[in-house]
Amino acid sequence: MADKKTFYITTPIYYPSDKLHIGHAYTTVAADAMARFKRLTGYDVMFLTGTDEHGQKIERLAREKGVTPKEYVDNIVASIKDLWKLMDISYDDFIRTTEERHEKVVQKIFKKLYDQGDIYKGEYQGWYCTPCESFWTERQLVDGKCPDCGRKVELVKEEAYFFKLSKYQQQLIEYIEAHDEFIQPPSRKNEMLNNFLRPGLEDLCVSRTSFKWGIPVPFDDKHVIYVWIDALSNYLTALGYMTENDERYKKYWPADVHLVGKEIVRFHTIIWPIMLLALGEPLPKQVFGHGWLVLEGGKMSKSKGNVVDPVVLVERYGVDAIRYFLLREVPFGADGVFSNEALINRINSDLVNDLGNLVSRTIAMIDRYFDGLVPQPGEFQDVDVDLRQLALSTPSAVEQLMNRFEYSNALAEIWKLIGRANKYIDETTPWILAKDSDKRERLGTVLYNLAECLRMISVLISPFMTRTPHKIREQLGIKDESLTTWESLSQFGKLPPGTRVQRGEVIFPRLDIEKELKELEEIQQRMKQASQSEGATRTAQDTVQAGGEDGQQGHRLNSDDKRQADGQISIDDFVKLDIRVARVASAERVEKSNKLLKLILEVGDERRQVVSGIAKYYTPEELVGKKVILLANLKPAKLMGIESEGMILAATDERGNLALLTVDQDIASGSKIS
Repeated sequence: MADKKTFYITTPIYYPSDKLHIGHAYTTVAADAMARFKRLTGYDVMFLTGTDEHGQKIERLAREKGVTPKEYVDNIVASIKDLWKLMDISYDDFIRTTEERHEKVVQKIFKKLYDQGDIYKGEYQGWYCTPCESFWTERQLVDGKCPDCGRKVELVKEEAYFFKLSKYQQQLIEYIEAHDEFIQPPSRKNEMLNNFLRPGLEDLCVSRTSFKWGIPVPFDDKHVIYVWIDALSNYLTALGYMTENDERYKKYWPADVHLVGKEIVRFHTIIWPIMLLALGEPLPKQVFGHGWLVLEGGKMSKSKGNVVDPVVLVERYGVDAIRYFLLREVPFGADGVFSNEALINRINSDLVNDLGNLVSRTIAMIDRYFDGLVPQPGEFQDVDVDLRQLALSTPSAVEQLMNRFEYSNALAEIWKLIGRANKYIDETTPWILAKDSDKRERLGTVLYNLAECLRMISVLISPFMTRTPHKIREQLGIKDESLTTWESLSQFGKLPPGTRVQRGEVIFPRLDIEKELKELEEIQQRMKQASQSEGATRTAQDTVQAGGEDGQQGHRLNSDDKRQADGQISIDDFVKLDIRVARVASAERVEKSNKLLKLILEVGDERRQVVSGIAKYYTPEELVGKKVILLANLKPAKLMGIESEGMILAATDERGNLALLTVDQDIASGSKIS
């Protein structure tokens, strides 16, 4: 027996974030659908995803939270894996760049490139964007900010190792020009050639000394290997490249496709292939840079508070509805707009009216007219032949479209068959045939054709929707696995007559559009307020601890701004602050927030309500009775809709540990600090 054809597909390894939004799920669902489709059509598939866990940003975030970088990423990686489980992502391997199997090989790659003269030591001076982990020249900045994310950049000067991108520039240009399929869609190819390669490449900084959270350079432990040699190498290290156990590398490399968002096409089509050219390894067959799924008003961003949480949507509408919407709504490769209205309309139209209705009507009529047994078909009429021919031609059309990553068009082809089957019911009017005993054979033919179409549809949709095919087959009474294969679609009529159907629950319940839109809007507003409030609380705490700005209100505590150039303030500024001892009378967590507590404080004879972002450091129970320090004359602010009348003060150390400020003797609440 000949070996199966192989197919290696990857998604980017995600940078650990405590909030993956629907846009992240978009890439991974698309990769999963392709992996499932290739398995269904007979391929030996390797589907890789994972997390890119090193870098200065992670080191800083971990320090702020008072944990080690590894502890920080471990927690987030667990939540990412939970999301992929919720979305039914069928990856074959999940690689973390903190794993030993990855780190050791990255060091070998770095050493090989150094030994052959492709990496050299120098000094870097330029502009660095920490969130993007990218260096920029002065001319690349946009209004003095990072051209990718628009954030502030830092001027960095440090000793570094550099990779000779420029050495391989012309070789890569010639390769791209000779391989039209390498960068898809074609617009991405033109962008890479005209905007980056032909104007000329600068050598790439590939090590840092200003932070330690990274893979050490094997021959110079003062340096850690900088992001791209580390991160991009995962596509090889997951396969056992440069190890004794490299069977998977020999089997699956070169990758058939790296599926990435358009914002990282540059790294995957310039830096990564040049690394491979330098290593003497084959280039991936294709890099497909898809567009963004955006909200009206711009790209989703946690900082903007406009992210769409896939967990909320899946729990509300089911994983299949969300997977279907993501793959059907937008032509893959182009930018698309996500809206609640589009989602609900797509569910009601395609899933409820079309597919759900076809299943319900077919099973109900077989149950009613043939005692729940799939009837024996008789002779075919023209209308039957038309339906059968469409059913038999659909798999080929879907396969051609999927091979071009045209998910939306592939689903549209399947829905043509679903629509044709619904029309077939109206054309053949089985409810009228059932009234005439002489038409019983004809009725049986009609209902058999519908049942067989549903069997074939359950196979066709299985790469895109993971739960619905099983529900359809359960109602059709299908237990034979051979009826669920891609090969079974080559013949119309494989469903055995006499199979007992079983009416089940409605697969997709109809949604009340106005009600759903209202409730989704309320959910998203609560999420936005939570994001903004928690951000404001964090800013306020950092500011008060440092004696700087009040993040909640956006004004300076010394509002007359009489500070001198050296940062000193006058006594006139200080006396404006009303700082008092307060006793915590009660404390409780703020709903929908993992950081905020609502405190009722006794300040002498007065009671104050204060919202504070200390839930990660103190439980409500341990706070009750504690004497804290209150900035009492801070202008009230609303956090997650709850009014906060002041701010309690805290201190943090460089590891991010937090402690509330208090007094060293038992002093009455309301006492003024001076």
